[in-house]
Amino acid sequence: MLAVQDRWRRTIERPPAVEEYVHVVVVGCGRVGSELAGTLEKSGHTVAVIDKNPNAFRRLPPGSAGQRVVGFGFDRDNLVEAGIERAGAVAAVTNGDNSNILVARIARETFGIGRVVARIYDPRRAVIYQRLGIPTVATVAWTTDQVLRRLLPGEQPHDWIDPSAKVSLVERALPANWGGKKLAGLDEPGRFLLAAVTRLGAAQVVGPKLVGQEGDMLHFIVDVNAMDALRERLERGPE
Repeated sequence: MLAVQDRWRRTIERPPAVEEYVHVVVVGCGRVGSELAGTLEKSGHTVAVIDKNPNAFRRLPPGSAGQRVVGFGFDRDNLVEAGIERAGAVAAVTNGDNSNILVARIARETFGIGRVVARIYDPRRAVIYQRLGIPTVATVAWTTDQVLRRLLPGEQPHDWIDPSAKVSLVERALPANWGGKKLAGLDEPGRFLLAAVTRLGAAQVVGPKLVGQEGDMLHFIVDVNAMDALRERLERGPE
């Protein structure tokens, strides 16, 4: 559950400039919504939470100063009461896919909010709405993927895949034959690129002169149709 909450926090927040504190409207005060609201407040943002059940606000962290609005996130008056007209971001995290998408569309199309995220349980719907320009988090698909990683770690080809299933992020251990070699030679533009390396627990962006060391973990951006080509490139070694 903590991993899901962390995913929501990273989805809504951007690495802020010192002055980039925004007002965020969170629709839904369940476990995710309440944790998200508390985390945003700790980061210096102002928060308003909307939920149809007044008892749901008991989940908010003790001492939470966020505004609480009893109502529906797709009701214009409730959104205005929550301060959406001055909001910089909206998160729709109720238990209903339809409600979350409706809230996201209203926030985007009626109030012009640029940063909007909708929680979606049905991964097929998530793909559709992503293509319509509504960022979504498909919790069922994400949870299934994470469980499979722990059950069958050797059978999961990617660490993340975009909703259109075209681009993935993968992590691979540095093969012995790449030790002491420049890692820039692993790139095949248009198919896969080595973006970062984790070495002794610290990650770094790959530069043209970075040389592989034993124990390195490689982080690639890969076209999903080039997964076999990446595996072959790693196994083949430097040319």
